Amino acid sequence: MKEDFSISTLGGTSLMMIFAVLCLTVFAVLSLSTAKAGDQLSASAQEAVQAYYAADNEAEEILCALRRGEYRAEVEAEGDVYSFRCPINDRLSLYVSVELQGDSYRVLRWQASVDESMIDETQELWDGAFLPGM
Repeated sequence: MKEDFSISTLGGTSLMMIFAVLCLTVFAVLSLSTAKAGDQLSASAQEAVQAYYAADNEAEEILCALRRGEYRAEVEAEGDVYSFRCPINDRLSLYVSVELQGDSYRVLRWQASVDESMIDETQELWDGAFLPGM
């Protein structure tokens, strides 16, 4: 007995295999790029957390020095209220204000925010009026 061999059956199977390998390759590349992006995100988050806690540690040291009666040059005093800032990165700073009363103290501000020296208020904003000639 002679078997019928169809070339179209072989071609269809080959095309399906090529398509499957191509799909698996695309999914592999996509998962690798997603993993790399996640790694970069976690690295930048780690740097941000380390920078914040370094600034927080510096602020704690300055506060301890203030409580011992040692006043540093970067500390501004206004009565019993002492204010200072500790840079976190090139855009953010930790702003601290404490009120010292003898051996006790009260934290008035302990806030990370955009560095006030970086705020540019020279931008001209549209006041809502229409331009002449329109």
